[in-house]
Amino acid sequence: MKKDIHPDYRTVVFLDTSSGAKFMTRSTIRTSETIEWEDKHVYPLIKVEVSSVSHPFYTGKKIFLDTAGRIERFNQKYKKKNTTAISVDQ
Repeated sequence: MKKDIHPDYRTVVFLDTSSGAKFMTRSTIRTSETIEWEDKHVYPLIKVEVSSVSHPFYTGKKIFLDTAGRIERFNQKYKKKNTTAISVDQ
């Protein structure tokens, strides 16, 4: 590999801001924030809004929206004027 062209691959801590969960991994992302980990070392901190701890797909908690009202409004708005069926005889 060429020298001085690759980003610094280092240990960082990700903080899920919606759940407060923290996990340590390695990344090349740059940040100016730091955090003291359980081993008393200071690591760069990267804040994320969603992680596997808080994402509905991974947690099994599905959020249902009021889609019934939306579908009814759509059908009323775009309902065909002529609803009689035309049969085709062969």
